[in-house]
Amino acid sequence: MRRTGSLSLKDLEIEPVVVRRTIQEGVYQGLSHALMTGRFDPGQTLTISSLSELFGTSHMPVREALRRLAAENAVEIASTGSARVPNVSRAKLDDLCNARVIVEGAAAEMASPNIDAHQIRALEHNMADHVAAGREKNIQALLGKNQEFHFTIYRASCSEVMVQLIESLWLRFGPYLRMLSTHVEPLLKADDADTFTQHHKLIIKALKRQDVAAVREHIINDIKTTHVLLQTLVSGDSMPPSDV
Repeated sequence: MRRTGSLSLKDLEIEPVVVRRTIQEGVYQGLSHALMTGRFDPGQTLTISSLSELFGTSHMPVREALRRLAAENAVEIASTGSARVPNVSRAKLDDLCNARVIVEGAAAEMASPNIDAHQIRALEHNMADHVAAGREKNIQALLGKNQEFHFTIYRASCSEVMVQLIESLWLRFGPYLRMLSTHVEPLLKADDADTFTQHHKLIIKALKRQDVAAVREHIINDIKTTHVLLQTLVSGDSMPPSDV
């Protein structure tokens, strides 16, 4: 999948770097969010010069952010210093999803007793926004709301280690979300948007019942449903690279 034209911060939904954060941290957070919500294609090259232009920074903050992401296996650094989004494969997909089931299922179980009525309302608002994004055929917003929903739950686990592990898994899962977005687009055009919130509805119902086992079960089913769908899309072959 080769992209044409130039990208902008608006295209990637990356927030401008603000004063209260270091420039390097701002670049890292912006790239992390873009990766976790499927903004980049599998095999896509991310050059330091183009990213510096996107963020309006010098090369150094971008270089350091890419090094951090490489340490988390989210990108691969070339000898030139540029980075590449990893290619997808069936074996890597299966491995990632199996890990997600274990870690995210445990985090959801830990989080469930800590989620109060205010947080449940926030999840309901998120789900409404998720549905609205689907009906508006806005895939980027759809994926962003999905990520927000899951991490609202995981952060309620009050486990910094668990959340960091999940963030690392989602960074590596980003290229698969990009593939998923391509598959979802025609379904949205067929007005099938509500399909993508069915597990979220069940999760909220289980939270309201304070049914910890059901929350874990529905989180896992959400992951497994995505896994099965992606298995039909991912072959052992590499995806064509693109550049930014």
